[in-house]
Order: sequence, then C-alpha cells, then structure tokens
Amino acid sequence: MIEAPTQSRLPHRLAAPKVGDEVVRLEKLHKSFGQLKVLRGIDLSFRYGETSVVFGQSGCGKSVLLKTIIGIIRPDAGRVVVFGRDISELGQAELETLRMNFGMLFQGSALFDSFDVLGNVGFLLYEHTSLRGSEIRDIVRRKLAVVGLEGVEHMMPEELSGGMRKRVALARAIAMDPYIILYDEPTTGLDPVTADTINDLILKTQRELKATTIVVTHDMASANKVADRMVMLHDGHIIIDSTPEGVRASDDPRVQSFIRGDASLVRRLAAQPGGSA
Repeated sequence: MIEAPTQSRLPHRLAAPKVGDEVVRLEKLHKSFGQLKVLRGIDLSFRYGETSVVFGQSGCGKSVLLKTIIGIIRPDAGRVVVFGRDISELGQAELETLRMNFGMLFQGSALFDSFDVLGNVGFLLYEHTSLRGSEIRDIVRRKLAVVGLEGVEHMMPEELSGGMRKRVALARAIAMDPYIILYDEPTTGLDPVTADTINDLILKTQRELKATTIVVTHDMASANKVADRMVMLHDGHIIIDSTPEGVRASDDPRVQSFIRGDASLVRRLAAQPGGSA
C-alpha cells in the first residue's frame, strides 16, 4: 500500500482533489517550433482518478503536450490551467512549487548517473521537505517495494537493467505521492514481458494513489491495458477522444491505420465509396 508523507512536512502539497474533479485543462493550445506547427488549438481536460492515454504517430506532439502540461514548454497561444491556476501567470518559484504535486516518468528514465538508487528516488524529498534522512530512506524503501525492487538502494544506474531503470524512475515519480502522474513512452525500448510489468505497475500506482494518470505512448498494447480514456493526436489536432472500446470501433481510417499498424489502410479506406482520409 502506498502511504502518503505527513501533510505538514510537505508545504507544497495541495488539498486532495475529489475523484472526478478537473485538475488539468488545456484551452486553444498552440505550439510551433520554427515553421513546424505541432499543436493546433488543442482543447482537452483531465480529471482526478482517471487514466488517459494520448497516442499517435511519432512527431505528432504527444511529448510536447505532456511537457506543456508541466510547464517545461510554454505554449505560443492558449492556456494551461492546473488545479485552477493558469500556469502562464505563475512565477518560476510558484511553478516549481506546483510541480511538486506532479510525478513524471521520462522516456529515457532520466536517472542521475552520479547518484545511487537511494539518491535518485529520494531526490525531491531531500531537496524539498524537512524530513529526516532516516524518514526519507524509509519512504524510498517503500516506493521501491511498490515497484518490485527491494535491497537496491545502493546500486548505481549503470548497474541496472533497462526495466530496473524504468522501475526506479517510477519509484522516484511517486516518491511525493503526486496527484498527477505523467508517463512519457513508459514501455519504449523494453521487451514485451518487461513492458507488461510496467503496465501492471501503472495500474497499481493509479489504483492506490487515485491519481490523475496521463500516459503518452505509441504502444497500443500498453494503451489498451491501462487506459480509461484514449485521445489520438494527428497533425496537431485531436481526432478522437473516447474509451478504448470507442477507439477500436472508430470508422476514422487514420485511427484504424494506427491501431492496426497498417500504413496503407488510410489510402484503401479513403478509396472506398464515402471514404475520406
């Protein structure tokens, strides 16, 4: 069971949302890099306790969307509202404080090579809380147990397999018991068995923390396993926002082409009477 640190020792911690509360809202979001338009007027919201998967082809803006939510990337136009706050109106210190209510698993795990597992998982606790070292070590051990890693606190990142690195990164992401957890391509580069272990951990973490979970992926097996809701980006737009069942039943050839892994399907379906690409 995941236990939350004492509220009084985490001054950044917001009051807990209720399941179903809107915690993130994107309004008319635009983002370009030079002449490349990545996001084109995205309207999207995420609710507490819901697992949303954002999927689409490489380069469609999935990771940009994720980094915009957490304020790593600033939109060119539109608003990102988190816990009722427009993050464009926050100073750097306020934004950093707000981010303490997020956990993020980066695509490449992004572990600190010079820190052991204890230092990696406990990094934010050491930096942003008044907890004693012994308390932080206890929390780190509990988080490592959640992801199925025990007794590895003093191992260095180079001693870990790819799957272990992902699990350590997940333990770090949940160390502060965040209300929102962001996953950027969590199963990329993993063998199918290890990838499915990560999927199970995503489900377990969401179930125990009751967090808002947003997963960016192009792995449809992973998406179908963890999602309550699926959103597909294509050419900077949302082309479907539905349940996994609704996505599978979609008659949009772009959706079917992607979920079936058949690049020629768009052309074939568009050529049928009444078809459109």
